[in-house]
Amino acid sequence: MRRGALRAEDEGRGPISNERATIATIAEEAGVSVPTVSKVLNGRADVAEATRVRIEELIQHHGYRRRRVAPATNAPMVDLVFHRLGSPWAMELIRGVEDVAREAGVEVVLSEAGEGRIPRTEWLESVLKRRPLGAIMVFSDLEASQRRQLEARNIPFVVVDPVGEEVDDVPSIGSANFNGGMVATRHLLGLGHRRIAVIGSAQDVPCSTARIAGYRAALEAHGVPVDPRFIRHGNFSVDGGHRHGLDLLQLADRPTAIFAGSDLQALGVYKAARDLSLHVPQDVSVVGYDNIDAAVWVGPTLTTVEQPLMEMAQQATRLVLALSRGERPSSTRMDLANTLVVRESTARPPSDA
Repeated sequence: MRRGALRAEDEGRGPISNERATIATIAEEAGVSVPTVSKVLNGRADVAEATRVRIEELIQHHGYRRRRVAPATNAPMVDLVFHRLGSPWAMELIRGVEDVAREAGVEVVLSEAGEGRIPRTEWLESVLKRRPLGAIMVFSDLEASQRRQLEARNIPFVVVDPVGEEVDDVPSIGSANFNGGMVATRHLLGLGHRRIAVIGSAQDVPCSTARIAGYRAALEAHGVPVDPRFIRHGNFSVDGGHRHGLDLLQLADRPTAIFAGSDLQALGVYKAARDLSLHVPQDVSVVGYDNIDAAVWVGPTLTTVEQPLMEMAQQATRLVLALSRGERPSSTRMDLANTLVVRESTARPPSDA
């Protein structure tokens, strides 16, 4: 065996097999040693940034794909990445991932991307070192360069409830958001409401955009004009629901019903109604989205669209493990069905409306 190839194996995590010529070509074109390329592939920090960038560019140029090897630790693992941890919504997804991972003898590593929804550079460097079986990105996304780096190391990833531009070749698990928005609005229309507001997330979040599109479609199908004042964009949080709820409920012709894009936002609307001495559902009906445990703890209990969070997480975990084994499922994109759960927070509009 050539000395360069031997050193690359020592620096890395397994033999490069018939890809030695490719890694040697990358090293030659970058003007560095084979071990330096291996360090970049393994996420080592002791490489100058300019050198790392040059090597990454050459890796992509040559379409290099490292052969899957055993994880660096004795226990195989998957990375589960959220843009924000700590919510009931996140806990439901964590339980779903852990259910499948536990049966497969796989550990789960939790990471938080932060408000920007794009994982930090430190996360990517950590993943390249750990070499997990795969990564599950929940309400988060990857930059194109991050995707390429994971692909080059043969680390598959699956996006749950994508927040960025949907790309055909990116495996993803979501739910029927358009239908969810439509059934929630149809329920309120069926009760006699015509002044119906909606509070979604940011305008560039696809799941929220789809829910609002379903809301619009339901109104238009019933011949109800869409009032732009009644369409608000929050952030799926209690604070966002409270802020927009206060504003909506203080309008001269306030809405008689509010469809919130998440149960947490719906709880914020509850608080806004209390602050204004209004009652749910006597003065304003409220519909949420997700059906988290808190939906049955509050009074009145919350009517909501049940998003199959645990099933989404389970499907995503099965998919990323299948991809890690080299399998190619017939479909790597899936939207699961959702259902409306009617409880106490919706009723006919006030008689004076």
